[in-house]
Amino acid sequence: MEHLLEYVGSVHIYLGPYRGNPIALYLKRTETGCQIGPKAYPWNDVVGSGETPNKAAADFEEKWKTKGLSADMYSGPSWEGGIKPEKPAPPKPPAAPKPAVSAAAAAPAGQSVVPAAPPLETAPAPALAAQPVDESN
Repeated sequence: MEHLLEYVGSVHIYLGPYRGNPIALYLKRTETGCQIGPKAYPWNDVVGSGETPNKAAADFEEKWKTKGLSADMYSGPSWEGGIKPEKPAPPKPPAAPKPAVSAAAAAPAGQSVVPAAPPLETAPAPALAAQPVDESN
């Protein structure tokens, strides 16, 4: 069965100082997910895909930005029907390293903990003895 297209929004492209006609964006629902894209040539090769209409809208916006138009050459996409582009969640920061466990906490119950020996200190090199200054003039 052919899936029906739903109108979900539009994009306006500026041709120099003039604002062109809006380009309609359509949603196509399939068994595997959703697709959003325009049907007007030459823009019909930009198609956003996702599991939900909101994820498809976010994918469409990302692909539209890489189309080669500068930000001042178009406005939108303007979404209708409650579609809000669902951006992927930002990556979580790496987990902080766990603090080192002290030897007393790491030892099983009933065992005594022997403190670690302090590191050996080396004696400083012998300094030259101060020579008396000859003040006979």
